[in-house]
Amino acid sequence: MIVQCPHCGETVTVNGLGRKPLNISLKNVCDTLQAHNSVVSAARKLGCSPGYIFNVLKANGLKLRDVFAERTKHDSAKEESIQ
Repeated sequence: MIVQCPHCGETVTVNGLGRKPLNISLKNVCDTLQAHNSVVSAARKLGCSPGYIFNVLKANGLKLRDVFAERTKHDSAKEESIQ
């Protein structure tokens, strides 16, 4: 990438700027949220911020309650199969 130096005005070639993207998949985010009881503990497990989790869900048209609703359905189906 070629950028202009803010001090001297020369063009400088750099090999990428900023932090590398995490690219944590939606499946990993949902599975971790379902395994943990809070966004904060899931974020610690994944090594990201809680905001990143909300952004991944938002980008895929989901909300936090949708993920936990799926967990509740899965748990109730498991209980019915045991009985």
